[in-house]
This record gives sequence, structure tokens and C-alpha cells, in this order.
Amino acid sequence: MTRPDETERLQEALRAATPAPDPNARTAALARAQATFETFHATAPQGSATDPRHRPAPARKGLFAGARTMMTRLSPRGGLVATTALVAAGLLFLTPEGRELMRPGALDVAEIPAPRTPEDSAAGASPEPATLAESAPSGQAAAESEPAETSVVSDPAALADQSDSAAAPPPVASIAEAPMAESAPMPLARVAPAAPMRLEAAGNGIAYEEVMPFPEDSAEAFANEDSSGLRVTAEEPVSTFSIDVDTASWSVIRSFLSRGTLPPAEAVRIEEMINYFPYDYPAPAAGEAPFAVDLGVIETPWNEGTQLVRIGLQGILPVVEDRPPLNLVFLIDTSGSMESPDKLPLLVQSFRLMLSELRPEDEVAIVTYAGSAGRVLDPTPASERETILAALDQLTAGGSTNGQGGLEQAYATAAEMAGDGEVGRVILATDGDFNVGLSDPEALEDFIAERRDSSTYLSVLGFGRGNLDDATMQALAQTGNGTAAYIETLSEAQKVLVDQLTGALFPIADDVKIQVEWNPAAVAEYRLIGYETRALRREDFNNDAVDAGELGAGHSVTALYEITPTGSPARLTDPLRYSAAETDAPASDEELGFLRLRYKAPGEDASRLIEAPIATDLTADDDTRFAAAIAGFGELLRGSDYLGDWSYAEAIDLANSARGDDPFGYRTEAVRLMRLAQSIAR
Repeated sequence: MTRPDETERLQEALRAATPAPDPNARTAALARAQATFETFHATAPQGSATDPRHRPAPARKGLFAGARTMMTRLSPRGGLVATTALVAAGLLFLTPEGRELMRPGALDVAEIPAPRTPEDSAAGASPEPATLAESAPSGQAAAESEPAETSVVSDPAALADQSDSAAAPPPVASIAEAPMAESAPMPLARVAPAAPMRLEAAGNGIAYEEVMPFPEDSAEAFANEDSSGLRVTAEEPVSTFSIDVDTASWSVIRSFLSRGTLPPAEAVRIEEMINYFPYDYPAPAAGEAPFAVDLGVIETPWNEGTQLVRIGLQGILPVVEDRPPLNLVFLIDTSGSMESPDKLPLLVQSFRLMLSELRPEDEVAIVTYAGSAGRVLDPTPASERETILAALDQLTAGGSTNGQGGLEQAYATAAEMAGDGEVGRVILATDGDFNVGLSDPEALEDFIAERRDSSTYLSVLGFGRGNLDDATMQALAQTGNGTAAYIETLSEAQKVLVDQLTGALFPIADDVKIQVEWNPAAVAEYRLIGYETRALRREDFNNDAVDAGELGAGHSVTALYEITPTGSPARLTDPLRYSAAETDAPASDEELGFLRLRYKAPGEDASRLIEAPIATDLTADDDTRFAAAIAGFGELLRGSDYLGDWSYAEAIDLANSARGDDPFGYRTEAVRLMRLAQSIAR
């Protein structure tokens, strides 16, 4: 209970802070209001749009629009409580910490009833709940109304780091909107680590997107292999692997970090992290191979005495008018596990974005699968947008997951749509859970391999968390000559299905393999960073029957090797005393190695060969340095033994210095995720 002397002091303070009324100002204001009312009332019929008594209130932005609504609905006692709370909130603005907490998206606000209208009062209707968040900008509007670099510090240590890395603010804290019981007090803000989280990605078109929390019964599995490790050039000079343009691992890592958790090491595929980002490699000249090769060398950031060799491929990007007609089969998982907002509802929104990029001559069909499979949309021209959208909008989730039945019907539909010179692709959209029919990755791989010769490509889009079967998604995409991506926000759907649609759907080279022969006179040791699940045997390179990765139109591919020059004190292994390969190595050290690539033109069975030396005097640009920063970030997440005492702070500094031109904000987002990982790892 409040003591009388405290109450009296509070009343005296309120009286002292309240300005005295000004009779002249009040009289003038009433006169102006009366004149305005009479002017409008004389010319506007009662109840019309111009009648001032019924004019809708102008839209207000920000926290105080909701606060104003709240104050009009509260009782006198509730108004006093709310006033005191707002005074306390005002104090937050007076401190740096308070200003950070009051940034957009930083508050968790309870539900507040919407204003009652006279009609509601007459009918006795209960007002519908409305939240303060409804009056705040969201999506693109939020990005336009606030500075792009707005963020909330979720960790005190991260706040302290701001003075050291001014180029990129710390990551956004997670804030949820949670309805509260009527008897509970109304908080102005709270930290909610387990609730839906918002991750700002400035510059990529959509800011403050919600990320769903992890399901309590999560049963996720990820496909990866142990690091390929160090190789001694004299003993094993040849390295062979398939290209990879998948991006799923980066999105999964972002999903973990945005929930305040470091990803498990098996979820980190460094090649997918690196290849998530576009790079400005030179495009191939007209009449040459469908992709160009670009090489670069820099000093290794984390290991003095070694170097990073960057291999870059850049695919040609034909104009839209020159691309062949596209036949798409959307194979959509409608099982019960797809019910949450970040699964089937987000999937439908994502495909709606994609439809706007298709041409009238393209065709779309929709096959769904749950306990059984069925075709809900026959092949339909992309110009019939409303018909396709209506089919998407009627999808509901329920039942088990008969993935095999869905795949069989999708491939049958694709065969029905096939035509000369056309590109066919099945796009499987799922949370990765196959619990009816073929559920073993190897069995699924065999099933897809039998249908690969039909020239229908298979791409896999993962949605949601909890049932994510990464091993199955990887097996399907790699065997189906397609790509795998994970979509957890609408802005990621924009990147995958709009910005990079041509590369994702139109292949320019199949079965692309890379082989490097390292020169033992120049290179003592080497290791390929990433690509563990894409490793090939040396003899696979010349075997056209061995499947490899697909390169899409406009896609780039990046691979990094860390090499130890001969004579470097950084060498980890001792030379063999009796090895002729080391004691009698070729005298020439003008080349670090020799690069060979094989690829097939789409629809062809015989591969073509590209060769190029890797010179010792190569230099590199910001693209190479940024790729190195991402590779180092991945190594940190995996707990690599090759980094020494290199840290997140150094990865952040390197990425910041090499961001270069970043029109969509992908690299800026990467720096923020690095900072978030740094805070979580402490």
C-alpha cells in the first residue's frame, strides 16, 4: 500500500508538471473548431465521406498511434496506470539503451481492443481485438519508414562491440507478439527467446520477418561428411569433385542463429554457404563454353604461410526472350506436418511470387501428396494466373506423407507436358518428412536415378523446422540433377524464386566436374574447403556415366583450396625420406597446378573438356576475400582444427572490408549473422 506522504509528494509533482490553462488559447481553439464544423456541415450531407463527424481517422504510424487508441478505451483508473507506464516508457527514450529498446519491432505489445463504434454500442457487440503492431509499418513499409541499419542489441557484449565494428550494427533481437490474459499486467516490453523471432535483413526487400520457434518434438537430420582433411601433394596430387550450387545450408544456419542457437556441425556445408552469395566473375564470351573460368589467389587470413586458391565459374545468362518454354510441376507436401504458418502458408505465398516471373508460353501443373497423391491442377498456361492461384489457395494440410506416390505422379505429369525444345522441372516443396512409401534416402536416390534420363529436372524447396530431413532433400536434389534450397521467410522466396529464377530453373550445363592436379614442386599440401558430400574418385572425372552437379543460367560457382607452398614453415607434414616424388619433384614452380573441367550440354550424353593452368602470380579481389570470410565463418561453426586462434571478430572484419557492392544486402546480413554467432558462442 502507498504511504500518504508518498501519495502527497506524487500529487504535488503532477500538479507542478501540469501547465496552467490558457483561457485565450482555449477560446481561440474552440472558435476555429466551430468555424470548421459549420463550414463542412453546411455543404456535406450527414454521414457522407466529407462529414467531419464520420471522417475516418488518418492512419498513424508507430507506437504512439496504438497508445492513443489504448488511452481512449481505458477506465479512469486504467488510464492512470497506463499514464504512469507511458511516463516510464518516456524515460527509456532518455537513455541510449532506452532508444534501442523503442526501435521498430523491439517491443512486445499485448492485445488491445479496437475502438467501439456507435453501431457496436447499440448492438452490444464486443470489440474485436487489435494490436499495436497493426498500426506499425511492416514488410517493405517498415524498411522505407526506418533507416536500413535499424537493429536491437540482444546481448550486452554485442552492444560493447558496436564501437569496434561501426560498419554493421548488431543483429536484431527476437520479439514476439503474445496475447495476454485479462488479469495479467500489460508489459511494454519483454525478452522472449522462445517465441517467434524477427530477423532484419536490410536491403533485401523485406525487413522484420517473423521466424517460427523450434517445435518441442523436433526430429531433424542433416547430411554431411567429416572434413576431407589435408592432402600431401606428392602422395595424392589430384583432387576431384562435383560442383554444388545449393544454398540450403546457409538458410538453415540463419534459421538456427536467428533463434539464438548455434547450428550443429553437421548442418554446416561450407560450399553452400559460399555459393549462397553472387559474385562478379566475368561472363563467357559469345560462342564459347556456357560458363567462364576465373581464378584467384590470396594469403590465407587464418594461417600465415599458406594461400587460398579460388576457382570461380560464371554461367551465361540468356535474355528472357531467348529461353525455352518451361513446364513446371509443383509437387506440394500437404501432410499434417505442413500445417504451421512457416510451411504450407509460406509455400503458397512463395509460389505466388514466382508466378509473376513466368511467361505466357510456360505451363504449370500442381500435384499434392499426403496419405495419397493427387493432381489438383492440370497443365495450365502461366497466363491463366487466377486459375493457378485458386488451386494454390484451396490447399490444406492433413494426413501422412506419401512422398513416393507424389513423385510418381509428378514425373508422369511432367512427361505428359513434355515437348521438343522445352524444359521440364518438378519442384518438390516439403518439410522433408517422407513417412509412407520410400523413406530411405538411398531407395529414393535409386527411384529418382531411374527417371533422370527423362530430361526432367528435380529441385527441392524445404519449408519449416521440426521435420526437416536434410539427408532426403540432398539425395533427391543431387540425384535429380536439381538444386536444394531452404525457405524460411518470404524474402528468401524472393531471392530463390524471383531474383534467381532463371538460374534455378534453366540449366546450361549438366554433370559439371572439377579436377585439380597440384604441382608438388610448388605445393606441398592442400585441402579442399567444403564439398565433402560432392567428392568424386579420380577415375569418375572421365566417366560420363557418373552423375555430377548442374549449372543454371547466370549461376556462379566458387570453390576454395588452402595450399601450403613448398618450403613454407606452415607445412604440417614432414617430407618423406624415400619418396622420389618429393625428392625429385619437377623443377618448374611457375604453376601451382592444372585445372580441368568436364560438362555436358543439356540433353547430350558425351562430356566436353575445359583446361587451364593455375599460375603462381594470380591476384584476387573483394569477391575472393569475402568468400574467404564466409569459409572461415563456416569453419568456426564446424569447430575446425585448421584455424588456429582465428576468431569471429577477424571473420567479421574481413567480411566488412570485402563487402563491396551489395545491392540486395546479402553480405550485410552475413556480417550480422557473424556478430550474432559471436555473441551466442561466448
